[in-house]
Amino acid sequence: MLSLNKFTRAERYLRKISFISQEADQINFIASNAEFKQCLLTLIAQAKSRIYLTALYFQNDEAGQEVLEALYQAKLARPELEIKILVDWHRAQRGLIGAEDQSSNADWYAEVRRKYNLPVDNDIAFYGVPVNRREIFGVLHLKGFIIDNTVLYSGASINNVYLHQLDRYRYDRYHQLANKKLADTFVSLIEQHILSDEVVRRLDEERPKTKEIRPLIKLFRKKLSQVHYDFVGQTMSDNELMISPLIGLGRKNRLNKTIEALFSQAQEKLIICTPYFNLPRSLSTRVSWLLSKGVQVEIIVGDKTANDFYTPPEEKFTTVSAVPYLYEKNLRFFAKRLDTYIQSGQLVIRLWKHEQNTYHLKGVWVDNRYVLLTGNNLNPRAWKLDAENAILISDPQESLKEKVANELQQIRTHTMVLTSYNLLDKQKDYPEKVRKLLRKLGRVRLDRIVRMLL
Repeated sequence: MLSLNKFTRAERYLRKISFISQEADQINFIASNAEFKQCLLTLIAQAKSRIYLTALYFQNDEAGQEVLEALYQAKLARPELEIKILVDWHRAQRGLIGAEDQSSNADWYAEVRRKYNLPVDNDIAFYGVPVNRREIFGVLHLKGFIIDNTVLYSGASINNVYLHQLDRYRYDRYHQLANKKLADTFVSLIEQHILSDEVVRRLDEERPKTKEIRPLIKLFRKKLSQVHYDFVGQTMSDNELMISPLIGLGRKNRLNKTIEALFSQAQEKLIICTPYFNLPRSLSTRVSWLLSKGVQVEIIVGDKTANDFYTPPEEKFTTVSAVPYLYEKNLRFFAKRLDTYIQSGQLVIRLWKHEQNTYHLKGVWVDNRYVLLTGNNLNPRAWKLDAENAILISDPQESLKEKVANELQQIRTHTMVLTSYNLLDKQKDYPEKVRKLLRKLGRVRLDRIVRMLL
């Protein structure tokens, strides 16, 4: 259990963080995937000096093709426009899991580059960033699209479901922040600490095999784990809306510590969103402590059928098809342990489900003071393996209160409140192939390792 002085230490930690002043009317809470896509395309069309896109992946599908075409049209209209795109090195060079067509996104980047044949020293550049020697042990999970002096921040990557191009969508959070210092800070880290490293290579031209650069990847990971967003900031004010960009890689990084401090700061209510329920022990312990102190906790998580790895029982079963069931097992165990608080209404667990769509929201809300925009899944993988970032909003005067309330109301729209852990399926209720795999994992105690990697 946490002691009361955890609250004091957490407050001191947050007050040592450097912040940037932010105008409330310069933060736009975007309501939907489609609106996010249109905002991105509009900003690209209007860009004057720079476009930096950082995401896990940029997919060769209808939505990806539309965005890439928009980028090339902007470049042709304004040749001086600097356009750089950063994606995960490993993810860009493999096909989709289970897909028959194994051509990679990197192949597509190169093909489009040859098509437009822009000057080599002034074209659109795709970079692959290797966070670890194998994808399973860490990926580039940094978020943020910088277009001139605007930061478009979301957990979304670029593909059909994230941008709701066709019938289905993957629900996320979307925010537009107009702030030159924030945009400069994001670009500075990319240029000084990522693109400057020799291990970060162009994906749209001849590139080495991963095994050839593994020693460099190891060194780069160590370096990246020690960097932070560098800017001339100020301490947090109790009278002013402020924001702070955060980055983290590795177990005890600054972002992890900030999230832990946010959990410990809640006095009235903590709200968290995560698509994959598998809280790190430090966060799970803090939730239990908050409940014991009378703090209300609300957790909004995706139903197993809203998980992007979910496979309907009638479709072909693969190993990854068991992943949503592992998350549901975690949630059931957690809800059973804290069922007293569920019955009293102090702990509210909401399951999101909307037709055949999927859920990808992440975030933390503390009282009416703090809001965390992040792609961090709040799970052991994010805590230890992936490179993550976030924007922390401190809003002491509640100048964003209406926008925040509207966002939360929308997030709750397609949710069901879990009134008892018994409403979640037991393992015996799962499809036979899922039960068989979970029993096999349990016998050799591999389930603990799998949970750490998910």
